[in-house]
Amino acid sequence: MASSFLKTSSLSSRTKVLHQVGVSLYNTSHGFHEEEVKKTLQKFPGGSIDLQKDDSGIGILTLNNPSKMNAFSGTMMLQLLEKVIELENWTGGKGVIVRGAQNTFSSGSDLNAVKALATPEDGVALCMFMQNTLTRFTRLPLISVALVQGRALGGGAEFTTACDFRL
Repeated sequence: MASSFLKTSSLSSRTKVLHQVGVSLYNTSHGFHEEEVKKTLQKFPGGSIDLQKDDSGIGILTLNNPSKMNAFSGTMMLQLLEKVIELENWTGGKGVIVRGAQNTFSSGSDLNAVKALATPEDGVALCMFMQNTLTRFTRLPLISVALVQGRALGGGAEFTTACDFRL
């Protein structure tokens, strides 16, 4: 029924916006300067976001920073955007599983990086960056599943809600 509705009715502009792949929510007209945020995030190394793509069309995205319960470092936030862009361009993809390394999904953001943000405006810019990234992830034309083992706190819990299913 839903597919016939989508084929026969004109989508509202809001629905069209929600389904756009590769489009950011914010830009310079919102006071968001992505390149400046990227420079700031590069100052906080540690961990990695790993992506394995199978020939069957299933990808596995691993949050890998086990010494900090898979907390997102600045580098990991940048890598997450890179992996989302890679998934947007993956023509053979059918689904992606998101998991944390060593039986912890994610404890959120690395607090050392968060504490180093000098101003409330820096905090807003970081939030806008991650919201852009997670919105792009949500819009992927793939079925996404969060495999939650252990804790999923803060930004980790937020990432699970960006997935279609949570196990």
